[in-house]
Amino acid sequence: MFWGKSAPGPALHLRSGIRLPIIGFMKSPEQLKAQREACLEATRHGAPARTVNPFFGVGPITDITTDEADSRKMRYEFERWLERAYRKYDDKGNDLGGFTAAEIGRSMHRGYPADAILRDMMREINRYFAFPKSNKMAVGLGGGHSGFTVCALHMMNPNDPNQHVYVDTPAPESAAAAGGGFFRQSWGAQLIEMQRFAKNGDEQRLHFAKKEGLIASSDELCERGIKLFIGVGHETTGATTYTLEDMSNLLRWIDRDPDNHHAVIDATSLLGAMPWPRDIVDAVTQKCSMFMPFQKAIGGISGYFCWSMTPACFELIQANQKHPAWAIPRQLKIAIPVDAKKPLSGEKSARLGPIYDPAEDKMLGGIINTYSTLAFAETTFGLLRTERLVGSVQDMNARSVANRKAINDWIAADDLFSLGVEEAERRGAAVTLIKVNDPDISDADQHARLIARSKQLLGYEGLTHPNGDYEPGLDVARYVNTFPGTPGDYRAWIGGMRQVEDVIALLENLKYAYLRAKLVAVEEALAERGVTFAAAGDRSGARALKHDPGKAYKVLVADLVGLKPDASGQPDHSAVKAHIEANGGAWHEGLCKDDAVLEAGIHFFYQPDLSREEEILPLTAKGQYDAVIVAATFLPADSQFPEGGVRIGAGTGNMGSRSWGGGNGDGGAAPLMNTPSFNSRATAQMVLKALLKVLPDLDVKTLHERTCRGDFDTGKNLCEYPTEKLEGKTIGIIGFGNIGREVACLAKAFGMIVKIHARPHHREWIEAEGFTYAASVVEAARGADVLSPHTGLGALDAKSGKFANDSIVNAEALAALNDGSVLINYDRGEVVNAEALDAALAAGKIRHAGIDADLFKDTATGELSGPMAPYLDLYQKHGEKMELLPHAAADTEHVSRVEGAKQAVLQIMDCIRYKSVMNLKGDLPRGYTHAGAVTVNGVGKVTPNTLAEAVARDDTLTALRDAAETLTAHWSALHAISDPGRRADLLKRYGKALIKASNTYISLIEKSGLKGPYG
Repeated sequence: MFWGKSAPGPALHLRSGIRLPIIGFMKSPEQLKAQREACLEATRHGAPARTVNPFFGVGPITDITTDEADSRKMRYEFERWLERAYRKYDDKGNDLGGFTAAEIGRSMHRGYPADAILRDMMREINRYFAFPKSNKMAVGLGGGHSGFTVCALHMMNPNDPNQHVYVDTPAPESAAAAGGGFFRQSWGAQLIEMQRFAKNGDEQRLHFAKKEGLIASSDELCERGIKLFIGVGHETTGATTYTLEDMSNLLRWIDRDPDNHHAVIDATSLLGAMPWPRDIVDAVTQKCSMFMPFQKAIGGISGYFCWSMTPACFELIQANQKHPAWAIPRQLKIAIPVDAKKPLSGEKSARLGPIYDPAEDKMLGGIINTYSTLAFAETTFGLLRTERLVGSVQDMNARSVANRKAINDWIAADDLFSLGVEEAERRGAAVTLIKVNDPDISDADQHARLIARSKQLLGYEGLTHPNGDYEPGLDVARYVNTFPGTPGDYRAWIGGMRQVEDVIALLENLKYAYLRAKLVAVEEALAERGVTFAAAGDRSGARALKHDPGKAYKVLVADLVGLKPDASGQPDHSAVKAHIEANGGAWHEGLCKDDAVLEAGIHFFYQPDLSREEEILPLTAKGQYDAVIVAATFLPADSQFPEGGVRIGAGTGNMGSRSWGGGNGDGGAAPLMNTPSFNSRATAQMVLKALLKVLPDLDVKTLHERTCRGDFDTGKNLCEYPTEKLEGKTIGIIGFGNIGREVACLAKAFGMIVKIHARPHHREWIEAEGFTYAASVVEAARGADVLSPHTGLGALDAKSGKFANDSIVNAEALAALNDGSVLINYDRGEVVNAEALDAALAAGKIRHAGIDADLFKDTATGELSGPMAPYLDLYQKHGEKMELLPHAAADTEHVSRVEGAKQAVLQIMDCIRYKSVMNLKGDLPRGYTHAGAVTVNGVGKVTPNTLAEAVARDDTLTALRDAAETLTAHWSALHAISDPGRRADLLKRYGKALIKASNTYISLIEKSGLKGPYG
């Protein structure tokens, strides 16, 4: 494909703000359509995996945080580290608390702790990057160019006619340097100007390399009389590094005269990215002087550079000060007067400058200019964090080399990209340059525009198609710009702080973004020829329907969906009927007749009296109904519901149909769902009602009778009825589902000690809410005054025919309780072993047992069955020690049943219409999508859907942030101060705001349903 010259047409808005005309294609519409299809096919799977951190520009390469939240957490971590590391002490040595970031940020740059922070940073830099203790280190303001200038001003001396200088970059304004622009040539230009304008300067003493980063052989350097090597060809701009041969040449040259052969290298992108053997790396750090701008290499809030100087370099600086060739600006000096009274005529010495001596672990002199102490502290923190995350500098070097290899391999296998640095060994291990070689694009201007538009997608701006479809920005690669004259379209820092997976993600996103940018450009070219494309779909967010629009779907509702009587005295189902009709469904009383003619749509057939297998199977064994909604009715295995089923309530033990693989939802072609949490609060409240009947054990019946008879004197007779309150009593709860957690919260509100046994992954959430985790059922029961199981039946074992939680409350668990305890089983009858309970009641271990379980009666024979049956025999023996209910604790609550039924209706409708499954139990069948979970606000787990709804409310999000930031500010300030008087001042000033913010935050969390375990 050939892209022609600029043609009239719509203009593009680029990030630069420049409006550029679209360049037309010199191809037919058919050829353009083929190109469009190729781009669509190459990107049909959507965007690749995100990068961990979208920032790939020259910046804090060791500050790799995953997102904005992680960055803020790291900032808090930094401030806490700062407060721990630098303490305040009074004149008696008493600790008064830590220095805060705010205090240090208030222009603190002299005295303690500023001096200690500076010294610590220099020590950590020297240690982590394995600089030898013999090499002193200078520090100064500015970035890489400032560091270069300081090195050149102090090491190069035109007054020494024997000092020839080798610079490993082409001579400025030469043919070899012409493509680099000023930035690339600025290093050499500065050196030339220094020689040109110095009194004894001689430009002929400067020797430039033939190409970037080339280091001549040791013999050639000696033949030229080189005394000073300046290494700037290894550059972040050009993404190059030195080869092993280059470094070997340099080290051999230094070794031939180590006292007079000096090398100083820009180490901005060498730190942690030296791709040579360990012995060479060690030799370079020991024998070469190195300068580096740490706001790039490490990260920080202020620009400054460090300079590691060999002992020979240090002596050279001292010697040059005796015969200076030029005036050095005050802010760049590292050698100052020995005698402060003689700033002009006195001796100058670097031993009093801003120099750190690793051997003595001290600064030899002070800093001339004001600097950011906070930036120095951030550097130390960043280095320690890097070491924790990555390891030693050797590990960092190894990861950088691995990242470079990964890029080489990926690019070698790709037909669109190539690397800007052709020689593999010269490719940087910290920075990379990537070129796009698209055979369809021959126009340089159009190529540049495509690269610019791809960066819009890589960033946050996104791309808009001619038909109005908008692709939001991926925000995976910001500031991947190249410098003019460099051989590449994208430049990225890929050093050892990044994992190799992140580097691969970058490459995949670069390719994806380019192809999408090309797709938009092709569509614009087609639009110029009158060829347009329909928008991808309804951008309102409406979901695509997946059901058969001509079919009548039938849903059986085989349980009551309302319990309170209506005007006729029958259970009121009107709210659910209205709900179905409001959502486009149809309501029918009774079963569907075989000859019924139904309109297309979803029809609900209400037959709540079905309960026994012999009643259900004839109506469902042949798939007469597409889906089903039940509460307690058991669905036999042979009943068929090809579109799915919903149980109103938690658990699915009664959902036995093979359509979804039985009550566990294992396999099957249809989805199994439930509506957890709707009756959780009702059940929990009934548990507390049962408990409050016997604890506190005040004999209210007798007191009532005596009071009514007038047979009581409060002053004399109350002592006859001693009781103990619930507060301080221990309740053991088995299970941390929706009901178990609600019981725990209510018990806690009464001041009870709550112990909970659940699976280990619940432990962090149990303890987060202030409950005690018990590793076993027996441990939960040990020493408890009340035991309340809430596990459900669990999975059915096909071989034994028993459920997993059958008899989990056994003799051992009951024996661990305190004598005279209370057992309340408002879960499933089978979870308590009836024989063990019989023995415990007889022995007095259990003083009262409340049981709520299903009870069924054969209308023909009167035979009783169900999990309640074994307890009926116990009641005959233990009488008033027991209270038995026919699974009525929650299923009698009208509102819960209605709201649960409404939720079940919506889930069935979504399942049929959109193949979208909410509150899935078991396996997700092929062709369906998982829509997550939804629960009643504040009950059970906080689901992703609940959290998303809260975040979507901007007023709620704003209020939560305001409260949280107030809490963070106040608690952090109090934690940072140990002096009681200062803390008292803060409490007096902010106590009201702190407690108000706490209450506000708690109420917002509870109101939004964000309290509880996350799942």
